[in-house]
Amino acid sequence: MHWDRLFEDLEGQLAAEWEAERAALDAESERLRISKLTLRTRLRLLQQSDAPITVRLAGGEHHSGRLRAVGADWIAAQPVETTGALIVPMTSVTGVETHHGALLDTLEDVEVTQDGLRERMTLGFLMRDFARRRLAVRLALADGEVLHGTIDRAGQDHLDLAVHDAGEARLAGAVRAFRVVPFAALRWVRTASSTI
Repeated sequence: MHWDRLFEDLEGQLAAEWEAERAALDAESERLRISKLTLRTRLRLLQQSDAPITVRLAGGEHHSGRLRAVGADWIAAQPVETTGALIVPMTSVTGVETHHGALLDTLEDVEVTQDGLRERMTLGFLMRDFARRRLAVRLALADGEVLHGTIDRAGQDHLDLAVHDAGEARLAGAVRAFRVVPFAALRWVRTASSTI
């Protein structure tokens, strides 16, 4: 009788140790999986969930809305306060806030829908498209200056902006200045149209 209880106790201890070891391995496996997640992957999951977000920028600036696109080095949001698009270079983002459930959903082991061409589009590609379409834009620069104008052309790491007043067409008489703006100096670009 005494031996039966001893073996039952040993079996129980062994089962508990195996369960603890399996739980530790599962936890380590999950930590390893999460360590391989990229910010772009999590942002694409936020975009797919259509969760409300707040994009935080350097200097405490923030914009609330819905994430609409994730490019190679930029994100596009539909701000709550306007119908246009807000383009933010990834280098300007200091954080993205959302509710806890949406944040946890970005950690799930799910297949992320690939966005094809848009995922590969760089900020330069997007700005060249804006120049081709002659879109009027507002630019916020790292030093706090906000410019309005039309992008004449865009290179790999900069754009040429014809500065003019909001609501005016880019005509020779309306242009006050021409500015070369490095992408590194951009905090955000806002369009009147939400088409990206």
